[in-house]
Amino acid sequence: MAGKIQYEYKDDNLVKSEPNKYVEEELKSTEVVINLGPQHPSTHGVLRLEVLAEGELIKDIVPHLGYLHRCFEKHAESLPYNQIIPYVDRMDYLAAMNSEHAYAMGVEKMLGIQDKIPKRVEFIRVLVAELNRMSSHFVAIGTYAMDIGAFTPFFWMMRDREHIQRLLEWVSGARMLYNYIWIGGLFYDLPVGFEERCMEFVRYFKPKLKELEEIVIQNKIFIERTANVGVLSRDVAINYGVTGPMLRASGLRLDLRKVDGYSVYPELDFDIPIGEGKMGAVGDCWDRTYVRVLEVHESIKIIEQCLHRLKTDHKRTREFNPQEVVPKKVRPKSGDFYVRAENPKGELGFFFRSDGRSDIPFRCKARACSFVNLSVIPELGKGNLIADLVAILGSIDIVLGEVDR
Repeated sequence: MAGKIQYEYKDDNLVKSEPNKYVEEELKSTEVVINLGPQHPSTHGVLRLEVLAEGELIKDIVPHLGYLHRCFEKHAESLPYNQIIPYVDRMDYLAAMNSEHAYAMGVEKMLGIQDKIPKRVEFIRVLVAELNRMSSHFVAIGTYAMDIGAFTPFFWMMRDREHIQRLLEWVSGARMLYNYIWIGGLFYDLPVGFEERCMEFVRYFKPKLKELEEIVIQNKIFIERTANVGVLSRDVAINYGVTGPMLRASGLRLDLRKVDGYSVYPELDFDIPIGEGKMGAVGDCWDRTYVRVLEVHESIKIIEQCLHRLKTDHKRTREFNPQEVVPKKVRPKSGDFYVRAENPKGELGFFFRSDGRSDIPFRCKARACSFVNLSVIPELGKGNLIADLVAILGSIDIVLGEVDR
């Protein structure tokens, strides 16, 4: 057929489209390149790790990305600010409420309406964000225990995560991708009876969390597989831009909820847990898991305080309208803006550039914590055994939707 384009697939096409850093002909006789992924069940998504090994020891790791590219930043250049929120949900799809909160605060800062948001709206935002933080940590802890070889904690975490999913579905109508936190407000107020149901869950879950610590964190096999493995020193973590539980596990008490004091977090009482090297070295895989468990404790404290404030100081009224400050048209003044927030996996930041004329951002760049945290894996893996690589990768807690964006 005339004009039909013919495609030829040659043996070197794969090399051109997905090049390896290490070429077989240049390796030493004792070195070998191993591909882990992108289909390996323990890579937590479609990620390929090119591992240079000498015997059982890792000499270098090269992450290969791009299998789950969502074109988020390109989509954001063709949509109004308020229509970008559903795309924000799909980056870290395990913590959509937290991502929405960060994005909404960024646009509100651009519009100068951050001080006009009703207090009840702010407490509801923090409430659902902390519920989602717990849900995200449940997945991180449960899947990590399964990576190590323990199946029961995974089923426990999925069981308890289901309670949170149903609460958030009751609030927003969706189980994972919520579109609930809007610029200037919320999609809707909390359903009647939500506070009581949420407190029931908190009372139910507290003893379950103690069981989890006993069967996972204090488990002899788990400790031997994670203590002194994948040690991330504080200096290396800072130099790589690592944030979130990974950074705090390395001994730095940095949490944007305290440092930046955004939303109503300054009015709430909670602690910032850090790694102390109780079972091994500070910043090892055990510390990173333990910090996430401690953060669940702190999220419970925050949730309890939010529920108390919502039932006393900021009760629901017929006059309350969660969309009262929601702008009909989002058209910020020209300039560059950056806002950041503490997501379950670290600092999520949004950089905006507005031309002042359009309701579509000229540029919307996401600073994804999973992407930055993953960049430190070559440093963590060097000198460790291949058998420990899955344990190291799982302790980072990545979501490929946010890594590739």
